[in-house]
Amino acid sequence: MDLSHSEQIDRWRLIRSDNVGPVTYQQLVTRFGSPTEALAALPEFARNGGRRKIKIFSVDAAEREFSQTLEFGAKFCFINSPNYPESLAAMPDAPPVLVTLGDQSLMSRSIIGMVGARNASAAGIKFARGIARELGQADIIVASGMARGIDTAGHQGSLQSGTIAVMAGGIDIVYPPENSTLYEDIVQQGLVICEQPIGTKPVARHFPQRNRLISGLSQGILVVEAALRSGSLITARLAAEQGREVFAVPGSPLDPRHRGTNELLRQGATLVETADDILEVIGGTMFRSVQATQLPFEEVEIIAPSTSANLNEVDTARMLLEEKLGATPIDVDELIRQCNLTPALVLTILLELELAGRLERHAGNRVALV
Repeated sequence: MDLSHSEQIDRWRLIRSDNVGPVTYQQLVTRFGSPTEALAALPEFARNGGRRKIKIFSVDAAEREFSQTLEFGAKFCFINSPNYPESLAAMPDAPPVLVTLGDQSLMSRSIIGMVGARNASAAGIKFARGIARELGQADIIVASGMARGIDTAGHQGSLQSGTIAVMAGGIDIVYPPENSTLYEDIVQQGLVICEQPIGTKPVARHFPQRNRLISGLSQGILVVEAALRSGSLITARLAAEQGREVFAVPGSPLDPRHRGTNELLRQGATLVETADDILEVIGGTMFRSVQATQLPFEEVEIIAPSTSANLNEVDTARMLLEEKLGATPIDVDELIRQCNLTPALVLTILLELELAGRLERHAGNRVALV
């Protein structure tokens, strides 16, 4: 699917508009058929959710970011385009747009994500670097987040064979700064990707978003060292939810950096001592299709703000939903069951609330009021 420049700009404008995340983007495009039509519908949806105005990303701003990205040497990769990775497209919260720098073909290869402690031990770094090299020799691409410690070691070990760095911020922002040389090497020999606009400095909320991309790209996630409460374990949980394999390296129970990996092993992760332990599970084959759990909006139509639905019925449904919602995230399917409303009506009202800035989406198809 070759997109015209204006179609690309509209896709970028939609995902950059107020309160439009990946799930909302997909809902709007599913309902209206195109980002162009979805942009036109945003104001009325937001008004119905209780907000008078919504900030829609302007054409000028989109053109400016587009030009800056291309001038930097990066490219855009849109969902449903031939070069968009199937593994990510299967995710219910797939990023509508990726920004890439380097060899995009690496995203179509068999990929293992590698994560672990930033304050990794010398032994852990040596192990990560060595197993990344072994995976590369078996024609497996290693993806990681270019953080200190295990991430850096994984990229270094797989640099010659192919590695993917998933950035939390913009494509031009190297974090941590000491990895600037590694970044340049990856641009030349591998691939750097992100979903944030150029110039974006990474903040705390960006890292879980980045982690879902690492696991979403990968056939499995290898955790080398991780504390019990760490981003690495969050990535492993995301991988399991996405239907990916989870691998863990065992370690001493006396070292806090191994408690997380040992816990993963207790929960059923595959124990890894060599690359062969991973290859036996994934078979060294190309990425198999992942059948993601489909969200309700892919099965039912979102109702437009001005439809034949009785307005009193919609108002009543909106009050009921707001009564059921709270600060604690609740599964959308559970809301539909408890409210005894049609999925289309529930999803429409949730979309209105989200665009009005009153609803937040959480992992696992859960929502909460803000």
